[in-house]
Amino acid sequence: MSNQSIKAIDAIQEAQKIAFAPFVFQAVVALRKLGVFQVIFDHRRKGGITLEALSEKLGISTYGIGVLLEIAESSSIVNRNETDHYEITTTGYFLAFNETVNVNINFTNEVCYKGLFHLDEAIKTGKPEGLKELGDWKTIYEGLSQLSPLQQKSWFDFDHHYSDDIFSEAIHVLFQKERKHIFDIGANTGKFTMKCCQNNASVNITMIDLPGQLNKALKNVKDAGFENRVKGHEIDWLSDNPQIPTGADTIWMSQFLDCFSKEEIYKVLKTCVDSMDEDAELIIVETFTDRQKFDNAKFVLEATSIYFTALANGNSKMYKATEFMDIASAAGLDLQEDLAIGEYHTMFTFNKK
Repeated sequence: MSNQSIKAIDAIQEAQKIAFAPFVFQAVVALRKLGVFQVIFDHRRKGGITLEALSEKLGISTYGIGVLLEIAESSSIVNRNETDHYEITTTGYFLAFNETVNVNINFTNEVCYKGLFHLDEAIKTGKPEGLKELGDWKTIYEGLSQLSPLQQKSWFDFDHHYSDDIFSEAIHVLFQKERKHIFDIGANTGKFTMKCCQNNASVNITMIDLPGQLNKALKNVKDAGFENRVKGHEIDWLSDNPQIPTGADTIWMSQFLDCFSKEEIYKVLKTCVDSMDEDAELIIVETFTDRQKFDNAKFVLEATSIYFTALANGNSKMYKATEFMDIASAAGLDLQEDLAIGEYHTMFTFNKK
């Protein structure tokens, strides 16, 4: 056993917290859904609120609310003061009202929770064994358009939360050069494509994605009035010989390649290199684990890797920037620019070697 400074009594306390972490998580979900957090917060200037008053206000038994508040108090999520009034702690406030935490909780609960039970199977087989809890697909990407409305909302809210905030800054950088034709690979709902069209009146874009997702993106683009400058190209990157068109001066991939194994990333990049003209650029935007300023951001990325393992595809993860550099070089790309974007992201710009 390694020599660590933590005392045994503290270590076992941390171990017990991990052992019962799912109980605490589901208690938090229930406190949010039942409105308990909101009522306690609303009474913050009144010295908090009693269990009995909470029960009466919400129409829920004191037993039901009580068992939730007991574990929440032990977990420093709420505090019971000397007059037996409950107050929300700073941790509780973030669990109830912080946008990023809210997105993460919903994604975990609605998309990942049941599937994570199969993590050990996924580790053994290299396949997303937990995906069967959502549907009968080889990868989650095949089934995105078939998830329930709540699951779709939670998945896309999670995906967009960690990408949309940097689009404006990324597009500002992108259009410092003239861009005539962009391939938006992994177009998702078409948000980036539409923002490009809004920003530049002459650019043409080809969205490249799986058929189900591409059809949704094309509908969104049409509804936004940009169908004359946007077209789609269906692709399955896991097929034996995926092909993309030629003629783009820019190939764009934002939080796309982390959905693949290293071997598959090489395959995607090599396919793109084969389609590129000598002066074309390939741009990758990712959240790399070795580029994060704060430990909690790195922790979120590492947790996301577990989602990829158990539910998404069984063989991808959040990578280090150095890993992407090596794969890109092997695929025939030469790094031209390495730029920090927003709080979490890195933008790599490559040319063909």
